[in-house]
This record gives sequence, structure tokens and C-alpha cells, in this order.
Amino acid sequence: MASETSERHREILELARLHNRVTVDALAAHFAVSVQTIRKDLNQLCDQRQLSRIHGGATLPSGVENLEYEARRRISAEAKDAIGKAVAALIPNDASLFINIGTTTEAVSQALLDHSGLMVVTNNINVANRMRVYPRFEVVIAGGVVRPSDGGVVGEAAAGFFSQFKVDYAVIGASALDEEGALLDFDYREVKVAQAIIANARHVILVSDQGKFNRTAPVRIARIDQIGSFVTDHCPSERFRQLCTDAGVELIETSREPR
Repeated sequence: MASETSERHREILELARLHNRVTVDALAAHFAVSVQTIRKDLNQLCDQRQLSRIHGGATLPSGVENLEYEARRRISAEAKDAIGKAVAALIPNDASLFINIGTTTEAVSQALLDHSGLMVVTNNINVANRMRVYPRFEVVIAGGVVRPSDGGVVGEAAAGFFSQFKVDYAVIGASALDEEGALLDFDYREVKVAQAIIANARHVILVSDQGKFNRTAPVRIARIDQIGSFVTDHCPSERFRQLCTDAGVELIETSREPR
């Protein structure tokens, strides 16, 4: 029994390192055990300072999270840069746009630096810091809880902030994409913000590298038919590709060959 618990702890830590956070419900379903068992596991791992508790689950300790976020920046960096450039080509000068949290959305902000006259509304401190130094951009940042792992501003206050605007474009990411056309994430606070962003933009652009098709997450952001354009390096799922066609979603692949 002890070895079974140790193996489960090891896998929980691997999932946390892969996804940055884990939830009680998702872990209980994954291991086919009770939520009480998972809560006990997380409490033990937190007592050992290998994880930190959050509402409904646990996350990596803040110092580790920052290292993990920097590591995620480097994963598929070339693909993310290409995605960023493809999105920048869709957005004209003098447009208004939302930019959400994520390493791929940050690549979009980098690619937009050649533009002029943009009004950028964001809950991503990294995006705001990158773009604020250019007088040709107006940068507006949401208020709310700042997540230490990635500089994302999340929560009800941030969601309400975005509801004040109606912009031309929104650039959003997702932690996972499934075969049913769902866009998924781990943090329900971030999802609330993403949903407000989608509801208040005329054209929504989803950005994601193909690795998101190999991941799972428990919280639904939206469906693919709520998106205007999907920009990726490669869409490996024929079913997801067909869903895009059926919904009239513009699918842009920067590389038709898997990386």
C-alpha cells in the first residue's frame, strides 16, 4: 500500500511539473480514487513543501513555478515565434485588442512590436512590460490578483474589467485542446477572465502549439465554434480540423508537418 501511495505521489508531482498545477477532482478521476485520498496526498506533499495548496488543488511552490514558466517559454519556442508572426499578420495597425495570459500570447505581443497605433488591453504583466515602452501603443492593464507563477492577473475583478471594453481582436491561449472541440484550462479564475475576453471581442484568435492536443485540463474555457481564427504550428487531429471547417473557423498552420 505504501509503495502504491509513493507511486501516486511521484505521478502527481510529474503532472504538477507538466501542467503547473493539479486539481483534486481531476486527480481523483485520473487515479480512480476518492477525493479524500487525493486531498490526503496533496496535504502530505504540501507538508513536504513539494507542492503548495490552492483552492481545489495544488500548485508548484512559487520559486519552482517561476522556473517552470521560464522553461515553458523555451518549449516549442520556434513554433511559438512563427505563430506570433502569423497572428501579427492578421491584425492591422490602429486596432484595439485583448491579449491574454500564456507564453504563446507573449510571442504574439513580441511580433506586434512593428505595428503602430494599437490599443492593447491585457491581464498579462509580461505583455504590458514589453509593449508599454513604445509610445505608439496604448497599453491598458487589468486589475486583480497577480498570479506569482507567470504574472497573470486573474479573478472576478479582472473579468469585470474586460467587460468594460469592446475591441476588434482578442488573442487567447489554452492549456489543452480536446477532440470534442473544447478549449481547457486549470485555473477557474483564469477561465473567468478568458470568457470575458471572448465575449467582448469582435474577432477571437486562438493561439496554440500542437503540444496542447496531448494535454488535459479540467476547466472549460469555450468551444472552438466561439473562435474566429485558430493559429497553430500544426493541427494533428483530423476531427478537430473538421470541427474548425464545420464552424467556419479560419485554421492557419505555420507548418503543415509535425515537429
